[in-house]
Amino acid sequence: MQEKNVNCVVLLGPTAVGKTAIAVRLADKFGWDVISADSRQVYKGLDLGSGKDLSEYFVNGRQIPYHLIDIVTLDSEYNVFCFQQDFYRTFNSLKAQGKFAFVAGGTGMYLDSVVRGYNLLTVPENFEQKKELEEKSLEELGAMLLSLKPELHNKSDLAIKERVVKALQIELFKTSPEGIKARSELLSRPKIEPLVIGTTLNRDELYKNIEIRLRQRIQEGMIDEVENLHKQYSWERLEKLGLEYRLVSFYLEGKISSKEEMESQLCASIRHFAKRQETWFRGMERKGVKIHWLPRETSKEARYFSAVELIEKYVPEF
Repeated sequence: MQEKNVNCVVLLGPTAVGKTAIAVRLADKFGWDVISADSRQVYKGLDLGSGKDLSEYFVNGRQIPYHLIDIVTLDSEYNVFCFQQDFYRTFNSLKAQGKFAFVAGGTGMYLDSVVRGYNLLTVPENFEQKKELEEKSLEELGAMLLSLKPELHNKSDLAIKERVVKALQIELFKTSPEGIKARSELLSRPKIEPLVIGTTLNRDELYKNIEIRLRQRIQEGMIDEVENLHKQYSWERLEKLGLEYRLVSFYLEGKISSKEEMESQLCASIRHFAKRQETWFRGMERKGVKIHWLPRETSKEARYFSAVELIEKYVPEF
């Protein structure tokens, strides 16, 4: 995927590499808003644990506008489909205002969904239809699915009734008036031509940053944040958020014996998470996404200037 008529800049990278600081400076220089691509920063109340760092969105006393942060509560489940739809709405809104789209974040699937344009359909629950399908034999269901989807290659999907029913519901939805409308909306969505910039650090420096940042957030009250969230939400809901919220919940529940043990486990978990993020970004490159990696400089200043050079080279208006 090469740069053509670039209409969006993406800054991606693993946790704790200084993405927000660099993104805010870029947004300030070029007059952009920041569209966040973070699966937990969308939630209200998840501040220290998700690393929102909203205090960084100020330059010389001026707040840099941001989007897709603090937009839902934990009462709802936010996913990649929600993000993609919200991103397209934000992209179109900014375009109508004559603004350029700038995305910064580290949630690989969210970023990939707009960079490569996932074709996602949300299939509404249809319990009556599901019940009718479940009453049929596996052979009948398989024949129905093949009649709707003759190009089906993975015949193992026909061996499990639950999978066949789910696949049939998807195919039946596609041919319904609602499904046809949803598919037409996919075709009418904006075409994203991104310049993708990546930033990371050498492994030792990255791990050092993770440890420093974790200790800082614990000192700032991350454990209290999780305890206060539990006044409204179950431990199970908080644990599903992963990483900080999962392990701090375990500590508060008594499943981890000490604060020191919790911190040690959490530090190791965040390190593994950062490695998985980098693995995802390499996977994007294998699938054709060109990522312009900034030098692995410890200095955010040096990486910022390298990003400016790339933007001025590839974005037509600069």
